[in-house]
Amino acid sequence: MARGITPLTENRPTSRRVAALGALWPFVRPYRLLALTAIVALALTAAISLVLPLAVRRVVDGFSQGADLLDQYFGAALLIVLLLAVGTGLRFYLVTRLGERVVADIRKAVFDRVTGMSPAFFERILTGEIISRITTDTTLIQSVIGSSLSIALRNILILAGGMVMLVLTSAKLSGLVLLLVPLVVAPIIILGRRLRNLSRESQDWIAASSGAASEHLLAIQTVQSFTRETQTRRGFADVTEAAFDAARRRIATRAVMTAIVIFLVFTGVLGVLWIGARDVRAGDMTAGELVQFVIYAVLVAGATGALSEIWGELQRAAGATERLAELLSVEDPLQDPVDPVPLPRPVRGEIGFHDVSFRYPSRPDVSALRNVDLIIHPGETVAVVGPSGAGKTTLVQLILRFWDPDKGSVTLDGIDLRRMRREDFRSAIAVVPQESAIFAASARDNIRFGRADATDAEVEAAAKAAHADEFLRALPDGYDSYLGERGIMLSGGQRQRVAIARAILRNAPILLLDEATSALDSESEKAVQSAVDNLARDRTTVIIAHRLATVMKADRIIVMEAGQVVAQGTHGELVAQGGLYARLARLQFTDGMPAAPEPVEAEGVL
Repeated sequence: MARGITPLTENRPTSRRVAALGALWPFVRPYRLLALTAIVALALTAAISLVLPLAVRRVVDGFSQGADLLDQYFGAALLIVLLLAVGTGLRFYLVTRLGERVVADIRKAVFDRVTGMSPAFFERILTGEIISRITTDTTLIQSVIGSSLSIALRNILILAGGMVMLVLTSAKLSGLVLLLVPLVVAPIIILGRRLRNLSRESQDWIAASSGAASEHLLAIQTVQSFTRETQTRRGFADVTEAAFDAARRRIATRAVMTAIVIFLVFTGVLGVLWIGARDVRAGDMTAGELVQFVIYAVLVAGATGALSEIWGELQRAAGATERLAELLSVEDPLQDPVDPVPLPRPVRGEIGFHDVSFRYPSRPDVSALRNVDLIIHPGETVAVVGPSGAGKTTLVQLILRFWDPDKGSVTLDGIDLRRMRREDFRSAIAVVPQESAIFAASARDNIRFGRADATDAEVEAAAKAAHADEFLRALPDGYDSYLGERGIMLSGGQRQRVAIARAILRNAPILLLDEATSALDSESEKAVQSAVDNLARDRTTVIIAHRLATVMKADRIIVMEAGQVVAQGTHGELVAQGGLYARLARLQFTDGMPAAPEPVEAEGVL
């Protein structure tokens, strides 16, 4: 399992502190000038808000000083309001832009990270959960950076400045206000801890819901063909209800905290105002001073109430930040070397397995490969056959270095794959997997996935070589037709031929075919087999096959059983030797003709 990622089925650590938001600083740092400008605008608007009560006091106390002076006070108040409006608009623009920019960078960083992870990372974490972290969690962070954080800073300034102005206006009344602070802070601290835990739990359940939806929607035809819609809906409903229940408890806790804080704040303010009104009657302060004090008290109370709400948002975002930090800091068991050895060009295409043994981390008790010694010579076409679970597909995965062997080494042109950059040697390999991957794009773009700089003519030539040209031209928009998610517009055989065209277009010196013709009908298989034969003439080719009819022309056939190479030779030599290959041949051939096609291996069986 990838280090640092905890499965949803286990108890995950909760966010311990809002300081976890500090992990966002590396993403904010490149835009610190923008952030500083936003903070300046924020400070100015806060300062203007604190000046406004002074203008109101002048207006109230100036009623008896003549109309001209009163007009000046109102004019000054209007100017303050104008500055406040412009400053607030500028603050909103700068802060929101900063939030969007930072979140866009986080999403790119997380996606860049996970797309480079080896299969071990994806063994225990659902793709839907990763998507949830990239979308839901980053949306929370965007809300905090683009709104909550700036509002929090503004309210902190207003709270601090308001308290100073309260003291300057009336030290007596301010002392009474300060007595309220411990009463307000206590529920924030006590309920804030519970809110932090509930926020993390809520996000985990949302991720679980996304993972469940993604998993079943990607296999919707399987769900429907086995009439499992009801059970699938029930399972998704259970997870969604659990997410709702966690969210409900979080909302209830936050609502209680907000209600308590607001009640305490405004009850205290009313009490202070009652005392202030008595002081005005006694002549200890003017009406304008009382109005000024009232406005500052309302500003301070509003800032305190806003901070209590924002505190919950910050804690929720802290949990989201920790979850994203997990993805960004997780260690991949496969690493490129610090000082990689370049793969010599032109690539000869010699593949070597030297005493290779391997076990999948998810099945440590089962050997996928045991002491495999095998050399595939440049330009040689080698077929690998054997029963399900023999280790055939594992050979292909080790050649691509999706895994590293537990013992021994895999080499390309005599160089251990672990000494080279994966991108370097993989660029010399074209693959046609058993489950062809078709993207939600046009047919042309799907084929061009094999080589991004290919011209339209080269794309169409590759399609013709894979016998895909005819059915692609018959689509509504020809090669520009949208194929739908996972190529749902095409049949299984058509998807496989598009994947073969992609490999042909790549024109790599090494070709890996993992059951590449398994989804084709007999006529299409014959046509594609001819294309594969032509393609394999001048390159090293490894063919993983179940049906022996597709490998009879191979230069050499490798027979595997229980993770070991048990025999190798040509078709005729292996039949003459007897053993496993001869038994497979007797099962699949009758009077020299292929028997009924054998079903494709079950998904996930190697």
